[in-house]
Amino acid sequence: MNQNVGATDKRVRTALGAVLGVASLATLAGAVPLPALAAPVLGVASLLMLGTAASGTCLLYSLLGVDTCPASASGSR
Repeated sequence: MNQNVGATDKRVRTALGAVLGVASLATLAGAVPLPALAAPVLGVASLLMLGTAASGTCLLYSLLGVDTCPASASGSR
């Protein structure tokens, strides 16, 4: 599968994944007054963001035909 996540998109996904991960852990620790169900939801969202940033491929982008990764001059990524 071709990469469809660009450099800026990767940085945003990494930052958002980190924030969601910290929020998930803070919810588990009781430091943030959110329902107990929020911790695993935030954790899964965090893992998805970090996973797509690391792999450079987003399944939802593939389904929607979105590509934020600029193609190089040779056409390969």
